[in-house]
Amino acid sequence: MAALTHDLPRAEIRQAIDKLIDNLVNLKDETGEFLLRLEDGRVVDTKGWAGWEWTHGIGLFGMYRYFEQTNDEKALDVMLRWFADRFAEGTPTKNINTMSPFLTLAYLYEQTGDQSWLPYLDTWAEWLMAPDGLPKTEEGGFQHIVFNDENPGELWDDTLMMSVLPLAKIGLLLDRPHYVEEAKRQFLIHIKYLFDRPTGLWYHGWTFEGRHNFAGALWARGNCWVTIAIPEILDMLDLPEDDAFRVFLIDTLEAQVKTLAEHQDESGLWHTLIVDPTSYLEASATAGFAYGILKAVRMRYISADYEAVAIKAVQAVLANIDASGELKQVSFGTAMGDTMQFYKDIPRTSMPYGQSLAIVALAEFLRTYI
Repeated sequence: MAALTHDLPRAEIRQAIDKLIDNLVNLKDETGEFLLRLEDGRVVDTKGWAGWEWTHGIGLFGMYRYFEQTNDEKALDVMLRWFADRFAEGTPTKNINTMSPFLTLAYLYEQTGDQSWLPYLDTWAEWLMAPDGLPKTEEGGFQHIVFNDENPGELWDDTLMMSVLPLAKIGLLLDRPHYVEEAKRQFLIHIKYLFDRPTGLWYHGWTFEGRHNFAGALWARGNCWVTIAIPEILDMLDLPEDDAFRVFLIDTLEAQVKTLAEHQDESGLWHTLIVDPTSYLEASATAGFAYGILKAVRMRYISADYEAVAIKAVQAVLANIDASGELKQVSFGTAMGDTMQFYKDIPRTSMPYGQSLAIVALAEFLRTYI
């Protein structure tokens, strides 16, 4: 099937991305409502741009993908300044989410060759691998340990994006094939316990302690990390078409995207609980789905028939960017829920990952003009 045409001006897309970046780097929690206050007295800012969390890691990833295609100096400056400022302050406690920025750092190292970054890439990746580093679940899964909870025995779908992709990229960068093999194994164990066979969608989490999928939520943003992570790992590894790992991941992705296409709202958005139309429509997941589907079609991992789904999602993302460059309809960071209502009650607010997922979706969409 030939690529679909659309009537969205390229200049409008570039302008929207510029506004999203400006909004991203100026985000602040004015009221303190969204600060993460830990029992030991630490306060983690997951919203403001000056913090170090997965929210910032996704923000950096979005800007890098935009820079990669456009050579946009403003995006490059924002990324380099963020790392310089954070390293000057000192790196935070290692966990699954704070690993996220190292995906972008590895890509930036390829661009700049800044040798001062190598010790950071090496040390953090080794922490993931070491027996006395990141805690592991049964069967060696990456335990989803975060700032405020060790989550013993738990696998979360977020982990593939936040820690497994950085590990694979660093493994390629430092010529450490055992990192790459470990990243592949993590994909397989997460599919084993989080893939919902009837729908092809993914559960938010699994606990080995209770041996269940918590609320059984087919949560949208958790699913979008998978839609992004599978094309990303396959693009990184550039495996032969008949490679079993490649074929297995493509089959897994296509099963998910098939169901996503069936549950896309008329607006182009998806509900925060994908198969529950009583849950609110959510834009950050929609942007993630748009990026992953567009890239998977471009790389010929999935059928070009799904491009129309992604373009409809891009149009919905554009419709939810306000005059200040804020992506609206974005749910706040979401812990593991024990009920479906938990997900419906998550508040909506501007967040770095909302901005970034919109950036990365629109950056991938720019390729439709080439």
